[in-house]
Amino acid sequence: MKNLISSIVLAVLRRAPRRSLLSIAGAFALAVAGLASGVSAEPDNAEARALFAKFVAAQNAHDLSAVKSMLWNSPDMLFFSRGTEARGAEAAADRFKEYYQGTWHLEPDMSGFHAAAITPDVMQILVPIVFTRGLPGATPQSNTFLISQTFVRDAQGWHIASILPVANTQLK
Repeated sequence: MKNLISSIVLAVLRRAPRRSLLSIAGAFALAVAGLASGVSAEPDNAEARALFAKFVAAQNAHDLSAVKSMLWNSPDMLFFSRGTEARGAEAAADRFKEYYQGTWHLEPDMSGFHAAAITPDVMQILVPIVFTRGLPGATPQSNTFLISQTFVRDAQGWHIASILPVANTQLK
């Protein structure tokens, strides 16, 4: 059953180009539904926090190599931001490379960090984060988003399978 939920979530995410945010929201809802039905494993907050903290540090250092090493090496890896999707670690790294040419700084509110295990090898996190960003030479702007990331574990350890910023930071 756990593998079935993972397969459903990944299948919905694969269809994201056709259905965009609706598909992504559906995948998240399926993951939450799986958690509510008792199918999930207990989340390992320490591992999830460690990976996310390492990712934020690499982002703030503009260390593209370190960022790319944390991304899931799969054509299904998804980074969706500003209405544009990037599929695969290479495409996501290319987007970050563009961002790093200007101002790019992340400041997560770890008091709002939540992790949920979907299966023993798939975790979903949600955390409020302030992005300070700006084009080269432009005045940077700061905005708060919720960041949803999906982590998958393979033979090499945990990797980031999806990165989805959500503009509404008020969960109800």
